[in-house]
Amino acid sequence: MFPRLFHIASFSMPSYGLLVAIAFLTALWLSARFAKERGLNTENVINLGVYCALVGMLGAKLLMIALDPEFRTHPAEIFSLATLQSAGIFFGGFVLALVFAVVYMRAQKMPVLTTCDVFAPGVAIGHGIGRLGCFAAGCCWGRPTHLPWAVTFTNQDVTTGVPLGIPLHPTQLYEAFAEGIICAILIWRLNKPHRDGSIIGMYFLLYGLVRFGVEFLRMHDASNPLGGPFTLEQWISLALAAAGLYLALRATAVSTRHELPAT
Repeated sequence: MFPRLFHIASFSMPSYGLLVAIAFLTALWLSARFAKERGLNTENVINLGVYCALVGMLGAKLLMIALDPEFRTHPAEIFSLATLQSAGIFFGGFVLALVFAVVYMRAQKMPVLTTCDVFAPGVAIGHGIGRLGCFAAGCCWGRPTHLPWAVTFTNQDVTTGVPLGIPLHPTQLYEAFAEGIICAILIWRLNKPHRDGSIIGMYFLLYGLVRFGVEFLRMHDASNPLGGPFTLEQWISLALAAAGLYLALRATAVSTRHELPAT
């Protein structure tokens, strides 16, 4: 765990911030490249990516504040520097950015499903790089385990609350690895003949299933407000996978109708 890459006098470079910046630029570059190849307005795609990143950061922090009882006990902490620097909860940012994206694309008269398809691989690889940032910072840690690949955090400078000196599931690396594979699958599929919406549907389905599984290995203390066997993130994962399955089946149905001979 390396929460800080280097120190120069009083200045230090946080690993998480640098990796998130790399993740954003990589995702934006990949999305713009695919948009250009498919004749979309590249400027609109880049603007959408920037706006979604800002809205996503807001949504991630709003869900974090809503779920963490610490903020209900000490509401002044909402406006602290620690809250500003925290990553928040991914699904909060993802859902709010997705809603904003649909509204923006309709307002700009952008083809919604085609645009979502070109963003899908970038979102996958960007999220994967971001999870490497989580690993470096020591957040989003897993449950204790004695598996050979368990990781033990020891850096005393950590501020995320991760338990030190205890072997844990590297859930951040599980997600990063899965996102890399998902990105490769999406790029391969995007470069094949496909129906609009099938790529983003595939991303929703694959990531939803991955996240649902990984959540069983994550250590949670405040993200199950609904009770029951699943965390809130798992319910959202199931909803995301269901939406992805719907888009995939919809694309298949459209393709079948187009292939049927006229009667």
